[in-house]
Amino acid sequence: MLDIRLIRAEPEKVKEALAKRREDPALIDELLSIDEERRKRQTEMESLRAEQNKLGPQIAVAKKSGGDASEILERSSALKAQFQQTEEIVRSLDARQEAILFKLPNLPHDTVQAGGEEDATIIRPWPYDPRVFGFTPKPHWEIAESLRMIDFERGVKLSGGGFVLYSGLGARLERALINFMLDLHTLKHGYREVGVPYVLNRDSMTASGHIVKFTPEMYHDSEDDLFLLPTAEPALVNIHRDELMDPNPLPLKYVAYTPCWRREAGAAGKDTRGLQRIHQFDKVEIFRFVAPESSYEALEEMTHEVCKTLELLQLPYRILQLAAGDISFASAKTYDVEVWSPGIGKWLEVSSASNCTDFQARRGNIRFRRETNAKPEFPHLLNASGTALPRVVAALLETHQQEDGSVTIPEALRPHLGGLEKLTA
Repeated sequence: MLDIRLIRAEPEKVKEALAKRREDPALIDELLSIDEERRKRQTEMESLRAEQNKLGPQIAVAKKSGGDASEILERSSALKAQFQQTEEIVRSLDARQEAILFKLPNLPHDTVQAGGEEDATIIRPWPYDPRVFGFTPKPHWEIAESLRMIDFERGVKLSGGGFVLYSGLGARLERALINFMLDLHTLKHGYREVGVPYVLNRDSMTASGHIVKFTPEMYHDSEDDLFLLPTAEPALVNIHRDELMDPNPLPLKYVAYTPCWRREAGAAGKDTRGLQRIHQFDKVEIFRFVAPESSYEALEEMTHEVCKTLELLQLPYRILQLAAGDISFASAKTYDVEVWSPGIGKWLEVSSASNCTDFQARRGNIRFRRETNAKPEFPHLLNASGTALPRVVAALLETHQQEDGSVTIPEALRPHLGGLEKLTA
């Protein structure tokens, strides 16, 4: 949630930032109009309360002296009624102001370019040429089926389109990748592993910002008003919701494995072959709570940690900086990391690393002190996929496939597969 004080102080700057995101800046004028009326009414309430407080001693003196206090009492009752009426107006204005603030996305960082999906810029290309094959590389779905790793047809039979059934080496590879990533981020990158619930309540989804723009893509249980995780991010945001942390607690670094569910609304028929776009998938998420002045340094570090994961899996990757109109609702700056998939000849996104600044902390009332008795502050929150597995599996199978139909296992992954060096039929 944006700071109303920033909007009051620099409304034109806020409008320009929202315009970069292709959002309607007219909401700022409406918000400021409500805010001005609210502050006026608040001042009115304080004046009424002060006048009421003055009448109290007068009533006491009149009663003690045996005088007639009826006129003063009548005035006091009128002031009380007027106060209650004004208080109700203020409550209504508060609700309207909060409703608009909850609709407003985070402001993009000054370094983020304007535009939409088509305006992403490549900021770090893969430094080496992708593998040159002496044969025509196959797409991952053909490799997976020939090795009996993934049963696409039975996945559809069980749950419908967008779901897959991992089997044998496929299920084992999926589990190995999860363990490899968790071990890398905990043992090498210093994250604390947590196991989070796979469903969240509405308050949690509201605090993370997912409820505003992500609702059409989330699976929802209407009976208990619970949402299946679209990613571990909203769960990790809410670990410290409504908390004032102990002095000097930052940075806090968490990593979690979760299955994730997304309807991918509006993506029907787009890149649906194989593992490119499925409704249930595994993901390892890294997350940080940091001091505000270090958050953009932390974003670079987390992006590097994602890339390290791919380097160990020997997968060519590139980094894109997303344009303002393509970053998530809560993000101020986002890098996408894509891997090269030679069998289908395209780059596949496997991670987004985002700095959400204090946006989610304000929504979730998450605060910290730098030292005892210091003024509470809002930490900056960052998230990154470390990484999402389906497209990593696709790229791994296609990149490391051999002409005989086998797939070579990257050395870093072999300990998690019992020393297995190749996937064979």
